[in-house]
Amino acid sequence: MAAYVISEIKEVVDNALMEKYRSLAQAAIARYGGRYLVRGGALEILEGDWPTGRLVVVEFPTTEQAKKWYHSSEYAEALEVSRAALKRRMILVEGRA
Repeated sequence: MAAYVISEIKEVVDNALMEKYRSLAQAAIARYGGRYLVRGGALEILEGDWPTGRLVVVEFPTTEQAKKWYHSSEYAEALEVSRAALKRRMILVEGRA
């Protein structure tokens, strides 16, 4: 069953580090079978209170694969860079059809 990592980018603190993060993260995500479904783009609130930051949605084949990616040595450098590059929130959601 697919799993989704959803990130809300609240603020980009350092643009150069953000570009480095993107490059590192993209390679690690691909290595663990992930693919971007949403990467920024226009956001329109239809109902309720929602964050207004940039949203990123990445699909992984399974929850286990998403967790392996997040805790992997391949993603470790990207994660470290992200802490200086941006402020965000991130969740993991198991997909159901």
